[in-house]
Amino acid sequence: MSHFTEDDIRATLATDAEKAFRMIIDTYGSKLYWHIRRLVITHEDADDALQNTFINAWKNIFSFRFDSSLLTWLWSISTNESLTLIRKRERQSTVSLDDVEAVLSGSAEGSTWFDGDAAEVKLQNAILRLPEKQRIVFNMKYFDDMTYEDMSSVTGTSVGALKASYHHAVKKIEHLLKDN
Repeated sequence: MSHFTEDDIRATLATDAEKAFRMIIDTYGSKLYWHIRRLVITHEDADDALQNTFINAWKNIFSFRFDSSLLTWLWSISTNESLTLIRKRERQSTVSLDDVEAVLSGSAEGSTWFDGDAAEVKLQNAILRLPEKQRIVFNMKYFDDMTYEDMSSVTGTSVGALKASYHHAVKKIEHLLKDN
């Protein structure tokens, strides 16, 4: 797996867009996959959302002005693609919203792509019970170690609101883990 700097990618983009895009995929593909995967849960949905992320990035790469980091821009696209996919699945689902947690937690436990121990399964199940916004903020902060400023760029939410969401998410997860 190759990792290129943003400057490498930017310089290559000026002369060879396809090569630059391959560099983007090589550098950020895995990180984006796991970000998406934590949001949509299943491998198949993560693959779909990742593919849509890269399609949208390719369509808009020349309008990206490098005002923010490339990763922040890609994170924003992947988060939006994930949420679009989640909402689409919810509309198509015959499962009631009350049963969604059970279906998703079963997906994590029974997945050939998920090999976590019992504690990790409990954590993932607790995260799935969070409201959507708190789940996104928790995942970006806890798993991806993203700064609140970068999260603000991705979500369009103030830093203060993100800190509050993260705090509430942590408290809910602690409560859920204590009860189980």
